[in-house]
Amino acid sequence: MAAVRIELLQLSRGVIDSLAAGNLVAANRQAPLELTEHFSQDRQSLWRMRSAQLQEHPSDAAWISRAIYDPGLGRAVGVAGFHGPPDDSGMVEVGYSVDPAYRRRGYARAALQALLEVAARDPSIQTVRATISPDNSASRRLVEQYGFVAKGEQWDDEDGLEIIYEVDAGGAGSAVRTVPE
Repeated sequence: MAAVRIELLQLSRGVIDSLAAGNLVAANRQAPLELTEHFSQDRQSLWRMRSAQLQEHPSDAAWISRAIYDPGLGRAVGVAGFHGPPDDSGMVEVGYSVDPAYRRRGYARAALQALLEVAARDPSIQTVRATISPDNSASRRLVEQYGFVAKGEQWDDEDGLEIIYEVDAGGAGSAVRTVPE
């Protein structure tokens, strides 16, 4: 599969607040591109959390959820970003979700690669974390191809049981290991 070209576009506080309120129409009036139903369906809790986060820590805006934009299609195909800036130990957590209409085309891989490249360039980041449902084999295989290693499990009140994966930020974006499917 050929690599897709994407951009991660920051969403304004107004867009995030509109999505938190469940108002995709208002979000689209303010967004730099058209957001699909994927941004609102089953994602309102994400946007409520990010809206509250920005109210408390406005500087987190540079780190959190962005639109995955395919310039070739001229549209958003998903959401990706960090959960926030690096914590005191230099850890950031990645998150990504691709619109079902655009899955299995390389967008999650491209978004993860872009996030890992950001982490590798930032000297304050030591570790990149991804937490993934045990049932999400596609996402688990993807992070494992980038050297992520399972470190344990956690319970998330929103998502249920998750496997905690981590990788050293220094070399995370540099090479993909081939893992048989």
